[in-house]
Amino acid sequence: MVSAEEQQGLVLSSCRRCPSGCRRQIRFHKVLCYIFNMPKLYKTMFSISLVLMLAALAVFLIYGLNLGIDFTGGSLLEIRTQNIELRSVRESLEKAGISNAAISQTENGFLIKMPEISEEKHQEILVELQQFGEIEEIRFDSIGSTIGQELKNKSIAAIVIALILISLYLAIVFSRISETISPWVLALGAFVALLHDLLLPAGVFSLLGKLRGVAIDAPMIAAALAILGYSINDTVVVYDRIRENIIKNPGADFNSNVHKSIKQVLVRSMNTTLTTLFAVIAIYIFGGPTLKNFSLALIIGIASGAYSSIFVASPVLMLFYKK
Repeated sequence: MVSAEEQQGLVLSSCRRCPSGCRRQIRFHKVLCYIFNMPKLYKTMFSISLVLMLAALAVFLIYGLNLGIDFTGGSLLEIRTQNIELRSVRESLEKAGISNAAISQTENGFLIKMPEISEEKHQEILVELQQFGEIEEIRFDSIGSTIGQELKNKSIAAIVIALILISLYLAIVFSRISETISPWVLALGAFVALLHDLLLPAGVFSLLGKLRGVAIDAPMIAAALAILGYSINDTVVVYDRIRENIIKNPGADFNSNVHKSIKQVLVRSMNTTLTTLFAVIAIYIFGGPTLKNFSLALIIGIASGAYSSIFVASPVLMLFYKK
């Protein structure tokens, strides 16, 4: 039986030969050589993933998330105006007795976040703003601090419980190959991939919150849970093919089985991801401003989910195999 190293050497040696001698075919063979050079490919991509995770974590820890009133409680007023300046908006709020409001400028007006106010105070603010020019109220939301804190706690609990259940599910479902690799190592690989898929959107929205005042609201929790589901779906597809190849070829090298499995599901994973991304990108472009942040989070999470199942979860299996 030819070992995995000998098989890889044969592939690499065949890649070095170029029958026609044309430059395009030489470049194609170089790409094949890189793809089939498993240790180099996975180490490179996993290192890039690790750098991205650390960068996203650093941004998240430095800036944090700009939580909306869904989580902090308070009132949110969005107005459309063409002839009122930021200074005038702040002056109107101070006249109404609101001195600690957070004001961010939108494309056609202003978004004002402030402590919870009554309907009377809401109308007073509108009257003060109308003294500086014409305005149109887009929305006004008010949520108590108790409800906001409760929603925040429930959102964190939902994500933590989802991660725990996913890890237990993987450990149970893939127990048939426990003699080859521990199911808990499979769960660890999936957990690291899920962490990767949550950290990247969190880092992006921490930066957007700092630079553009983008706030995290309740629909973003739905986006996070959707990202978890999509990511674990891709990872389970890869793991299931690894299990099949281990059962069919119990004597084969583990890393070779992993690489073979990835090649078998790669096209399917790319097609599924692209199809889903097209739909979400359409929502981002045509869905209106209320769906932009939600769809942007899904775009980042779905793209990183397809990537992480191959270049994060799989290298973790190789790293901890028989360790």
